[in-house]
Amino acid sequence: MKRRYLALLAFLPTFCLAADKLDTGNTAWMMVATAFVMLMTPAGLALFYGGMTRAKNVLNTYMMVFMAYVLGSIVWVMWGYSLAFNGDGPIIGDLSKIFLKGVTVDSLSGTYPEFVFIAFQGTFAAITAAIASGSVIERLKFSTWMIFVVLWVTFVYVPITHMVWGGGFLFNDGALDFAGGTVVHMNGGLAGLIMALMLGKRKGYPKEAMHPSSIILTALGAAILWFGWFGFNAGSEFAADGVAGSALLMTNFAAAMGALTWVIIEWIVYKKPTLLGAATGAVAGLVAITPAAGFVDVFGSLIIGTGGSIVGFIGVAYIKKIFKFDDSLDAFGVHFLAGLWGALATGIFALQELAWDGSPLKEHGDRAAQMLVQLESVAVTMVYTAVVTAVVYFVASLITGGGRVDEETETMGLDEAVHGERGFNIR
Repeated sequence: MKRRYLALLAFLPTFCLAADKLDTGNTAWMMVATAFVMLMTPAGLALFYGGMTRAKNVLNTYMMVFMAYVLGSIVWVMWGYSLAFNGDGPIIGDLSKIFLKGVTVDSLSGTYPEFVFIAFQGTFAAITAAIASGSVIERLKFSTWMIFVVLWVTFVYVPITHMVWGGGFLFNDGALDFAGGTVVHMNGGLAGLIMALMLGKRKGYPKEAMHPSSIILTALGAAILWFGWFGFNAGSEFAADGVAGSALLMTNFAAAMGALTWVIIEWIVYKKPTLLGAATGAVAGLVAITPAAGFVDVFGSLIIGTGGSIVGFIGVAYIKKIFKFDDSLDAFGVHFLAGLWGALATGIFALQELAWDGSPLKEHGDRAAQMLVQLESVAVTMVYTAVVTAVVYFVASLITGGGRVDEETETMGLDEAVHGERGFNIR
């Protein structure tokens, strides 16, 4: 059976063939991969972001990421999964499986339980929303964030997922996105920037020094993210096979190249290699390889991981300063820009024999046509995410009487002012 058709079965469980049988090996792998990806959000990303935040806001930062996972998981099960992966609309699916209606322990997604597929994809929804928080921490109302996550997962993440993975028009056009370059990283990174622009800069930015609370926590978070990314990328093959093994290795290699590249650039530009730079470079490499992980060889992985780090560094060190926006933890530079590079580089470096059936590259060996499809997918993601995120943030802030905390709260820090707790009780 062709791989593209197998992918369609995985993405659209409703159409599984009667001949499909439960494969215990695939089931075990997908359950483990789901656990890996779960760890990325309330542990990996929370620590990665928390360590970069000022000490007075570290707990609030962690709480925002943690609750993104909580709310994203709930929305996904209640209606998100049904809209993303059921129905054949070009932009959005239908509510035929709202509250998982009709899904039973015997329902299969390819060769493993549909419940496992739902759980796996739910972790993607949650981390994508959490990524966006990195642009707006230290000044966004927690109540606004809670409402925003529910609305954003529903009206932004779910439609993008359906378009690219769930049988929508980008999927049918043959767009290649193995594990979420457009769906996750471009989507979450751009959403963060849109909110940051609408919210305004932090008090004192950029003149006031805003030192990270703990670079060690950030490095630990990056290591956990790196670990979880094996489930993120290799799990997106939806089988314990050779492509999954290749995706796992290419993921690790690209991350290592990203970390090394960022350190070398810092050494040249600033004369000092930093741990923060190494951790950020690793994440940029991971982001960049995500859409290509199962499609490329070692050479492609090397170029994509290295390029992701270069693009991310330019975004963090130069683009943010030139355009003077306050992207607090560089979600735009590291996730959107590296994700954009990865999505386009997939069209350049994907191997024909590994591409999905139905893509121009696989069917005709037409790389130029594949690049046009990749450009279409990134353009659609950018326009849709930017416009709808702005609307969703406006609605969320309207409900909460403005999205920004007052000046006194911002000065005191959101940990004590909002949560009545401290991330670090050091006297």
